[in-house]
Amino acid sequence: MRTRTLLATSILIFVASCQGCFGCKTSPIDNPELMLPRACESAPPLIEPPKLDILFVIDNSNSMKEEQESVARELTGFIDELRKGGGVPSDFNVGVVTTSVYLNGRLGSQPFYVQFPQQAGKLRPVPAQLADGGLDNENPAGERLLLGTDPDLLQKFDVLVRQGVAGSGQETPFEAVRLALLTDLIDVPLEQGGNKGFLRDEARLLVVVLTDEDDCSETVRPPTVSVGDNSAVADCTDKEMQLTPLSEYHRMFTQDLKNSDGTAKEVIWTAIAPVGETTKAAMAILDGNQVRNIDCPTSNQAGYRQRAMAEMFDSTLVNLDSICKPSYRETLINIAQLASVVQSIEISNVPDPRLLQFVITRGDGTTENCTTANNGIVSFSQSSDGASARVQFGNQCRRRADDLSIVIKILCAT
Repeated sequence: MRTRTLLATSILIFVASCQGCFGCKTSPIDNPELMLPRACESAPPLIEPPKLDILFVIDNSNSMKEEQESVARELTGFIDELRKGGGVPSDFNVGVVTTSVYLNGRLGSQPFYVQFPQQAGKLRPVPAQLADGGLDNENPAGERLLLGTDPDLLQKFDVLVRQGVAGSGQETPFEAVRLALLTDLIDVPLEQGGNKGFLRDEARLLVVVLTDEDDCSETVRPPTVSVGDNSAVADCTDKEMQLTPLSEYHRMFTQDLKNSDGTAKEVIWTAIAPVGETTKAAMAILDGNQVRNIDCPTSNQAGYRQRAMAEMFDSTLVNLDSICKPSYRETLINIAQLASVVQSIEISNVPDPRLLQFVITRGDGTTENCTTANNGIVSFSQSSDGASARVQFGNQCRRRADDLSIVIKILCAT
């Protein structure tokens, strides 16, 4: 459901001003070409909260119990940050898939192949609580799409990220995302086990991968790479050239996901993965009979592909953190800030952009005055029907995660 927030709230406040142009020698009121209201409008401008679709990709192999629980413990901070949004809360939905698509394995010299058709990119249902205190992760009645406005969001999200440890030991998060968003699943209704309704038009997409192993994704079936039971051998790393290239997955995620007008969706890719805690390095070491990543003692492989994919989306690697951190609180808060604080907002009930001044209150209480004249507003694009406009902040007015509010002042003639 489309939601709007009145700017007269603490989020974004409308102020009608009839005092002339801010810092101008000649008032724009004197320009007859402007679409200037002849009286101060009683209806305040409206803001469309930025839409954000969030997909968690949870590793549910047998080593992930503690990591799932660690994420669940820190969801309060994650949700709170999305709702702050640097003064403009996000309109967000949440879905969860697992890294389990297939397992092309070997026990000794004996090959076997298992598929996970009930997972394989399908949004997972909210588990039911069992009598023994466990969770039924195949709960057919469980919700598959969580709304950010749900008063029980935290409780449902908490159990939804606890996907158990009975999944595939051949982790394929990139393939799971492809199946979830770029196959017929996206047109199958939720009640039939599909993902229809998860992707909303004009919404940004946030992907959060949680895994202690590297990606082993292929688009072909059966996959060409098999994994054995020798933990001292990293099959997916050794046979990386046989996997679907990262460049192909990156192309699909950045070019094939479309809005209704044909434009590519904006994708924020993040990962909590097997990389070093201090430098986010990806480097394999042998710890006894277990391959691990350097500076990441609870990893089960080195995260070469995980790091490379994150770097394709953001060369600074601000979107990547280590699975081996003792707490994910700061990591999840950083991810929420990265996704929710956007540099453009959509507003309506506005005249000519030269009549607008935005006042941003920073986290330290200082304010920044932002107009098209001082290049704090770097672009202003109005819809064809004139019903709304998109304002882009820049330069000294770039929005920050700790911003407290945005106030709009608008000139009018009396």
